[in-house]
Amino acid sequence: MSDKIANLNDSGSRPRENLFVETLKNLLRNNSARAGLVILGFLLFIFIFAPVIAPYEPNIILIDRPNGIIPRLPPCIEAFGCTDSPQFIMGLDGNGRDIFSRVLYGSRLSLPVGIAAVSISITFGSIIGLIAGFYGSWVDNIIMRIMDVLMAFPSLLLAIAIVTVLGPGLINALIAIAIVAIPTYARLVRASVLSLKEQEFVMAERALGAGDSRIMFGQILPNSMTPIIVQGTLGIGTAVLDAAALSFLGLGAQPPASEWGRMLGDAIDFFRAAPHMALFPGIAIMLTVLGFNLLGDGLRDALDPRLNKS
Repeated sequence: MSDKIANLNDSGSRPRENLFVETLKNLLRNNSARAGLVILGFLLFIFIFAPVIAPYEPNIILIDRPNGIIPRLPPCIEAFGCTDSPQFIMGLDGNGRDIFSRVLYGSRLSLPVGIAAVSISITFGSIIGLIAGFYGSWVDNIIMRIMDVLMAFPSLLLAIAIVTVLGPGLINALIAIAIVAIPTYARLVRASVLSLKEQEFVMAERALGAGDSRIMFGQILPNSMTPIIVQGTLGIGTAVLDAAALSFLGLGAQPPASEWGRMLGDAIDFFRAAPHMALFPGIAIMLTVLGFNLLGDGLRDALDPRLNKS
């Protein structure tokens, strides 16, 4: 009898042994995933080597304001016929700072904020969903009704309300974005737990005398991570976008931070006169969101056994 129980227990964990290798192979066969990986690899390269690539410090003023004229110079590249010296690949902003350098350094603010916010959301959301789904009854009802209340508010509006209470700042914006996203991950984990807790390998663990914590964190949670990984990858792009939106509204990164949303906020009043000030940080945000969305779509397909039977 004990051998049968052990076999049931092993069957619950065996599919995870080669999950990473199989997922990687399926991922690399997916066109969307490959495109996402290329974009994110490019952004990672910029993130790491920004101090080496950037020609100037992000906050240094390169041109003074003679006679009160604001130096919002357009891009100047010699290969495209610009003979002025010095040359600025993406032009200058209203304070005479190099936009190219600020966009590069902006990756060091925007990307970590998105990844950190999603990591916090996944951590707390997974624990909340795990407890709700595993214990059920009144515990499940109370937790899920709180999650429903949070999800009833538009995410950006709720994030604005939280930042307003905590005070403007990039860290507070990160906390707000993380709190807003917690219900999504809690509901995903809860749904997985409800289907897994009655599986044979979980019942085998109970028969072997395992406690609730061992079953929850040793068996159920690892087997619930597939939808969380996919949603988390997609959620990073959304978190970067939300952080940019909060900074755009003046609630996130504060001047003189070279955060992409903050740069858009500084440029919006001069869009007609100097569109380059908004164009390049906007492209950076678009590429980031696109890269994570493509990777998330590829992961979803790679982790779906119905699409990978061959």
